[in-house]
Amino acid sequence: MQYNPGWNNSSVNLLHVRAVGQNDTLHYVWSSIGAPAALLVATGSQSSTLHVNWTRLLSPAPAGAIWIEPPGSVVYSTAVVFTKVFEYSKADTPEELFYPAYDLSSFSWDSINRTLNHTALTAEFLGVPASDPSGSFSNGSLAFRVTAYEANGRDGPLPSLLHTANSSKVEFVLAGVAPRGNGSRFALEVATVEEPGVARRLRSARSIDDEYTPTIFETLSLAAKARNASATLSFLQWKATAYGSRSPKREDGIRCRAHGLQAANWTLPASGVIRAYFGEGLGSAYAVSAINISFGGEDGEVYQEKRYLSWSALLGFGQPPEDTFSPLVISIMAVALGTPMALLLVGSVVVLFAQRKRYSEYEPIN
Repeated sequence: MQYNPGWNNSSVNLLHVRAVGQNDTLHYVWSSIGAPAALLVATGSQSSTLHVNWTRLLSPAPAGAIWIEPPGSVVYSTAVVFTKVFEYSKADTPEELFYPAYDLSSFSWDSINRTLNHTALTAEFLGVPASDPSGSFSNGSLAFRVTAYEANGRDGPLPSLLHTANSSKVEFVLAGVAPRGNGSRFALEVATVEEPGVARRLRSARSIDDEYTPTIFETLSLAAKARNASATLSFLQWKATAYGSRSPKREDGIRCRAHGLQAANWTLPASGVIRAYFGEGLGSAYAVSAINISFGGEDGEVYQEKRYLSWSALLGFGQPPEDTFSPLVISIMAVALGTPMALLLVGSVVVLFAQRKRYSEYEPIN
């Protein structure tokens, strides 16, 4: 993990996570220069390196400020940008009441250097609006907590996401932010950037197994695939739940909904690193899509009461991980299904034996 590589100033945040495989290298570039974003680049070389022209990156025209060397080693690149947070409520009207959106590109972000943990591979981007006329953030903040992984495994805290070594986790947190209305709910706008010939699709997978995330039976993902190809290139995956506690339990669950993926080339993400890498082709040569992910029930009481919201998602390369039944669940199901079958079999044998014994008491008729 590298913080602001080649730059000694902590007034801006750029975190580079580099994972070297047997024949490739994966680059994750997280930044809060503009809207918070993650740039993902896969290369076919073990020696590929990230380069940043800081003077150009921090200028009004950052195109070309970030590149990978050697240039021909890049196999695939994509990006995820967190652009806006919406707040809305039902109030006493049949239509939803929307308050002015929080544009994350205009937030002021703390230096992540104080939260960077090279052992746990974690960092936190903590921000507040540069202008807060309503005072909602006077005792609150918004954060994106980033975790990198060295191996396959599963998170301990809910939602206990299953991860691979080719993925990282981002946790969106609202803490102490005062709602601007009664029963306010929130939604996060997420934009994706894809290369020509690659498209994102929203998928929903349902399962009867809720062993790791109690009462949650749905997993959603934005999967990127090349046209006319079956292999998944990258993904953003999450469970259909958020939580209203720093130490989440099942009863702290907050309903989470995805509101359709749409083309968004007319609203290009205001992220410095994304423009720096993809250049002027952003929105023309590259496809931009956006989705809104909302949190809360009909009345918004969970956030109103606890003033805390946490939503976790996994992003990475390749096929998203899929939950399977654990050996414990398999053994329980085997007992649950096997016991009635065994009883039925034993009962059939007993009945058959009793019938044969009853008939054998009579003499045959000549």
